[in-house]
Amino acid sequence: MSSTEDKIKGNTNEAVGKIKQGVGEASDNSSLKGEGQRQEVKGDAQQVKGEVKDTLKQGIDKA
Repeated sequence: MSSTEDKIKGNTNEAVGKIKQGVGEASDNSSLKGEGQRQEVKGDAQQVKGEVKDTLKQGIDKA
């Protein structure tokens, strides 16, 4: 998977996670809220993974 794909999936997971948290909060559904929090964290990790790939590629390209 490319770094761009990782970043896109990360952004998507973050957005969906935030929506789930909001719906869970509004409907007093702690399970949905927790699921949203986990999905947002997953999205953060995917974005970091994409950034690391970019950094490594830049380092390899310079070598």
